[in-house]
Amino acid sequence: MGPLEGVRIVELASIGPGPFCAMLLADLGAQVLAVDRPGPQRSGWPVLFARGRRRVAVDLKHPDGPGVVLDLVAGADALVEGFRPGVAERLGVGPEACLARNPRLVYGRVTGWGQQGPLARSAGHDIDYIALAGALHPLGPAAGPPVPPLNLLGDFGGGGMLLALGVVAALLEAGRSGAGQVVDAAMVDGAALLTTQLHELLAAGQWTDRRGANLLDGAAPFYAVYETADGRHLAVGALEPRFWAELLERVGLDAGDLPAQLDRDGWPVARERLAAVFRTRTRDQWCALLEGTDACVAPVLSLLEAPAHPHNQARATFVEVAGALQPAPAPRFSRTSCPTPAPPPGQGEDPAQALAAWGLPSDRVAHLRATGALG
Repeated sequence: MGPLEGVRIVELASIGPGPFCAMLLADLGAQVLAVDRPGPQRSGWPVLFARGRRRVAVDLKHPDGPGVVLDLVAGADALVEGFRPGVAERLGVGPEACLARNPRLVYGRVTGWGQQGPLARSAGHDIDYIALAGALHPLGPAAGPPVPPLNLLGDFGGGGMLLALGVVAALLEAGRSGAGQVVDAAMVDGAALLTTQLHELLAAGQWTDRRGANLLDGAAPFYAVYETADGRHLAVGALEPRFWAELLERVGLDAGDLPAQLDRDGWPVARERLAAVFRTRTRDQWCALLEGTDACVAPVLSLLEAPAHPHNQARATFVEVAGALQPAPAPRFSRTSCPTPAPPPGQGEDPAQALAAWGLPSDRVAHLRATGALG
């Protein structure tokens, strides 16, 4: 099941974008085996990123450790890793060693700064990568500092999702050429790529290079978040003139009493008028009036509220796996539908079973256990 059924991927376990990429590939039907570092796991921690794949702990600093990965790579279509540049090479499982064992292998790697460049070997986190990419500066109010968008733009959108796309594209090409290659996904590159439309608007003279002064950054009254009477919020996205007209009509405002929609000097006036109206009813009262209309209004739902919304329930946007509610695989496929994610492996699962499924003989597994190469 899933469009990647039959594709075998080795994941060198890391944090953030690496496991997110592996989760996406597993969601799409790939057979993924995660190679963990030996050591105790966090008891009771619901590792949702670990869904859909088996795991085995291998000590890559043990003399026999790298050989296990190379044996797995010999029967794999792709490998994904999220180490700093040079770490995989030092451990003996870098692209050169892996491609020597399997010339068709797609070797996917994700870092913050990329494999080359002045900052390549520097430490950093999502907030640093999106800052350098120009993706952080536009976010936040005009009178305050930029607001980090959690770690969604760098780690996941610009990192893990970009790596997943790169791996799938390289797998498609390898099917034609018979040759593997290295995919270098950098979060700074991915975050920059996500700002393409903003650069288009900037080049067209339709974007001001400061916060809180533009069409999509909260300055426009028709594309903003408003507080309601109960302290909750509504997201308004009435960009097009007919949607803006419908919004005003439904909330009881006369367009003739307001500045023109695209009159930037009049935006503060229109915004304050809308804010005053939205404060007269609760969020759910406004939703009963506006949701599902061309006024383009949606409730701002919390992480706990979103799964219960009727639209999300109708589409099964969230699923429960092993008692943990989580986002479902996406996108949807008409013929090769994605399977319901399998839960992460439980504590105490025999790694010999996972290794046997990849063709490692039982006597070799027994030797690796005896020498301490397996956790």
